[in-house]
This record gives sequence, C-alpha cells and structure tokens, in this order.
Amino acid sequence: MHTDLGEFLQSRRARIQPSDAGLREYGRRRVPGLRREEVAQLAGVSVDYYIRLEQGRGRNASDAVLDAVARALRLTDPERAHLYALARPSGGHLPSTPGVYQDSLRPGARLLLDAITAPAFVLGRRMDVLGWNALADTISGFSALPEAERNQARSLFLDPAAADFYPEWEIVAAETAAFLRRDAGLHPDDPELAVLVDELSRRSEAFRRIWAAHPVKEKTYGAKLIQHPVLGPLDFGYETLALPGDPDQLLVVYTAVPGSPTAAVLADLTAGNPVALR
Repeated sequence: MHTDLGEFLQSRRARIQPSDAGLREYGRRRVPGLRREEVAQLAGVSVDYYIRLEQGRGRNASDAVLDAVARALRLTDPERAHLYALARPSGGHLPSTPGVYQDSLRPGARLLLDAITAPAFVLGRRMDVLGWNALADTISGFSALPEAERNQARSLFLDPAAADFYPEWEIVAAETAAFLRRDAGLHPDDPELAVLVDELSRRSEAFRRIWAAHPVKEKTYGAKLIQHPVLGPLDFGYETLALPGDPDQLLVVYTAVPGSPTAAVLADLTAGNPVALR
C-alpha cells in the first residue's frame, strides 16, 4: 500500500494550485498543482518528513501530522479517513471492527429487507450484492445473474448494457470506483478485492482512468437515474445505512418523491398491477 499512499497524496496535491492555497508561484513547474515542499510548508512539517510520508515511510506519523496534511490538501472526511488507512495499514486512526466479516445475510437482515416497501438491497465488501427484496430484484434483476457476477462494480464496468441502464453512467462509475477505493484502503490485505481491481483494470479502460485519479467517497446518499428496459425512466434517491453489528454490510434503499412518476410505478409494482410492466 506504500505505492497507493504516495499516488493518493500526489493526486491530491496535483489538484490544488499554489494561488488557491495563498502561495506565490515561482520557477517553472513540471507537474500540475503543489510541489512537495509547498505541501510541507502548508502542513508545518519538514520537506524531508513529507517526502518520507509520500514514500510510505511515515508509519509513526502522529494524528496531528496527518490532520495537518489533510488540511493542507483540503481532503474531504472520506479522503481523510482514507489517508489514515493508507498511512497505518496495520491499524490506523479508525480501529478495525472486531470479528470476522460475513459474506451472507443473517436471518434478521433478510426479514428486514422483505419488510421494506421500497427497492432495497444489501452490499457487502467489494460491493458484492448479498441480498435484495422483490422490488429491488424487479428494478436491477439480481436473481437473474450468476452468484459470482452479483457485484455492482463488475456489472457497471463490464456489462455493455450498463451505459444504457444508467443515463448518467459517468457519475455512477465515478461514485462506484470511489467507494471501491475506500474499501481498498480499509482492507488492504483483501485478496479477493485485489483480484477484482485487477480484473476491472484489465478489462475496462474507463475503470483504469477513474481508478488512476484515486477517488475516495462513502456511499451515503444521493440520486440515481435508471432507464429500465421495461419500466422506462426511473428517478430515485437512495439512502445507505450500515447494518448493526457489521459495518461492512450496507443497506441501500431507493426512494421516490411522492406523487412522482417513479412513485406511481413502485405503487403499481407493489400492488401487482401488470400495467406497470408495459
């Protein structure tokens, strides 16, 4: 992960111009953004110390130093957490969750999914789809996929139909890669995640391009447009919650504005009205 830490820090200083940070520009610049010495100046650390941090040799970096670097690079909260995870891969600022990750749903979570009257599904580590309710299956067709292919990142980047299914595919792709990058920072020794990233990198030019920018983002809430081949255009919001007892499992619930065409489609589906399936 040393390379990941260096690449992450380089990508973040490349997006900040000296003038934006209140620094005077001097000399000819070979690369965009801030130089290492400028980040060190803004963070209040020595240039040598910052260089060692970028090279992955700052395992003993204090919270104060990492926070100062995060402020200098204007990191978001998810990016700051990612910095800690990369700088301290064996146990960073955020303590790792005790216990063993479960790649299947417990019975109570399964009952919860079925009780939700909106499209809902559960994502596990690496964006594997672990379970869903009937409405989510109607929208996304999870049950029609072989078990090994029930992964949102794999479907999005490798299924040719994904670009038609998501009219704002570039936005969804950026969010997906950013969440996967966050997962990689939290679980640097996950061999299955490494295999997935390698497969996506080999088979998808778009994934390689987005992944190289080191995006980092939590999957909390947002909007998602879907062009369903049968139901037509659907305009959803979504909310994401960590399941109690296992923060690696995320409950994703699609929402629709009351009175909207999407809400009407969901009402028809819930009522078993075949008109919605035109």
